[in-house]
Amino acid sequence: MVSIKTIFSIAILIALTSCASFYQLNYEFNKNFEQGNIEQAATILDQNKKAARSKTRFLYYANQGVVEHLLGNYQESNNWLEQAYLFGEDYHKNYLNFAASYFLNPNLIVYPGEDHEHLMLLYYKALNYLKMEDYESALVECRRLNQRLFELGDKYVSESKYQKDAFVHNLMGIIYDAAGDYNNAFIAYRNSLEIYQKEYTEMFALVAPQQLKKDLLRTASLAGFQEERDKFSEELGMEYVQLPPAEGGELVFFWHNGLAPVKDEWSINFVAIKGSGGQVFFQNEEYGLNFPFYYDTNEDGNASITDLTGTRVAFPKYVEREPFFSSASLEIDNYYYPLEKAEDINAIAFKTLRERMLEELGKGLLRVALKKMVEKQVRKEDETLGFLVGLINFASEQADTRNWQTIPHSIFYSRVPLKEGENQIILHTDSHKAAESQQTFKFVGQKGKTQFQTYQSLESNIAF
Repeated sequence: MVSIKTIFSIAILIALTSCASFYQLNYEFNKNFEQGNIEQAATILDQNKKAARSKTRFLYYANQGVVEHLLGNYQESNNWLEQAYLFGEDYHKNYLNFAASYFLNPNLIVYPGEDHEHLMLLYYKALNYLKMEDYESALVECRRLNQRLFELGDKYVSESKYQKDAFVHNLMGIIYDAAGDYNNAFIAYRNSLEIYQKEYTEMFALVAPQQLKKDLLRTASLAGFQEERDKFSEELGMEYVQLPPAEGGELVFFWHNGLAPVKDEWSINFVAIKGSGGQVFFQNEEYGLNFPFYYDTNEDGNASITDLTGTRVAFPKYVEREPFFSSASLEIDNYYYPLEKAEDINAIAFKTLRERMLEELGKGLLRVALKKMVEKQVRKEDETLGFLVGLINFASEQADTRNWQTIPHSIFYSRVPLKEGENQIILHTDSHKAAESQQTFKFVGQKGKTQFQTYQSLESNIAF
């Protein structure tokens, strides 16, 4: 007979090990990454070879891609990102993965990646190709991005759901623009503007950047779409002035500010109330929740959930890591260019989780109901063992706290004209809590060439 002391010892051990979030389980890597010790973070990843075969291999590949990108190893970064992309393609073709997610503890199944995380894979790949001045390959990633967006459109029916990405279309426009394909650049810019106006403003309180509007008018003119240019000029209240090309080409600067939110968990205690016709109602008065389940009870009295009194269900939630810096600008020859917010990854993450919360509730309740059925059956054979199963079920109930935590909180950008020869550009980052900080970059301007630069500010106001 198992002793009560042993039972509680096992239950406490399970509770302690199960309550650690994915962030906490990878604390050493996260700590070094957030502090800017990218080489040490890379070493920690390299030493964890088993992660490449684990249920979180999508995140292992993705983190490797970001780390190598920050180290300037763009081809190596793309190799890792491509592995994550191919994994996502294979996962979504395996319907058994989806079935398992309804019946198993979510941490026991392979992490598939969030919708916006799969878009970010291709974003980083495109950036890497741009840094390697391989525009054709960057355009391939653009077409992949476009395909992903079509898939999102097919996946979601509601117009109020995140299914179109304004920044992705803007990025495609920027790349087509740099390649001299002004026709496709104009189309991409136009699509981006429409999404900002019709969806992003309401969903994320994010308006179209002024730079996007300028690029839209410019490429419309360069593509010979004079009527379209005049139409948008009137709609936007912006007079188009044709300027001569910058003598040293242009710089498109992407500022990655802060870090994406971290997934944690929250739980609800439900009371199960027996109804008529084989129904059980899981109720929680605090949140005003009421979820019915149908269960066809057996005449012989085998495992039934209708006499349960209560249970605990855990669900994922996001915790924002508010960026330390609030704004930034680029200075060249005493002229300032503001960096404008083009994508709020933090807001997208929160919205996508809210959109599927009813699904998460349903999965969680079904999962717990199945556990309780097993517990009830075991109690019939051995009350003490059944008690142990109940404790283990309660202690092991855990939400899926896995997510890609090395992508930025938000993305800003600006387009800067360069002079021929050497250019010195100063990045000014501002915070309400500290004095302005500066970072200096040097670029050699070349006529007709667009250069690309990314910079990541890792600081945030919340430490875990």
